[in-house]
Amino acid sequence: MPESDGVAATIVAPRTEIIVLGKIAGAHGLQGAVRVYPFADDPESWARLAGWWLGRDGDAAELWQYSRLCRCDVRNGVPIAQLASVADRTAAEAMAGVLVGVPQAELPPTAADEYYWGDLIGLEVINTREQSLGRIVGLIDTPANAVLRVGDGERAERLLPFVAAVVLAVDLERRRVSVEWESDW
Repeated sequence: MPESDGVAATIVAPRTEIIVLGKIAGAHGLQGAVRVYPFADDPESWARLAGWWLGRDGDAAELWQYSRLCRCDVRNGVPIAQLASVADRTAAEAMAGVLVGVPQAELPPTAADEYYWGDLIGLEVINTREQSLGRIVGLIDTPANAVLRVGDGERAERLLPFVAAVVLAVDLERRRVSVEWESDW
């Protein structure tokens, strides 16, 4: 349990959505540090958080467990973190595949034309002919750009590059994304 001024403090599971920042890739060294594959930009900023929430894909926010962040260094864009809940290399190895996240309220606000991936999931994708292509079901990070995974439940997923030539507008209030993409592509 984290401590505050010598008094044990209980960290209550958040009731809001957890934004996934990355996934623990494996152990680093002998002291229980973990390597984190980042899904989010700027791991230096989220490396400065007091703690991270740890959970598995599909877990409700209430099931995620808080762990104090003892130390975090970013090397070549990869966070190497020492978490209070991971005591040694064996425990770190067992953490492989665990997701790392924080409640959305703890994240800094985005700049204009920047979005957290979690904000895009579920948005309806509409082309310039006002045809629905489906909803964003996920994103893929590639070296060139992010790619939207768009599904409608009937056809195979469409993969749309998240670039200005394709994504014309993101309207979080109306929960839709306008794209230059035909329905038969």
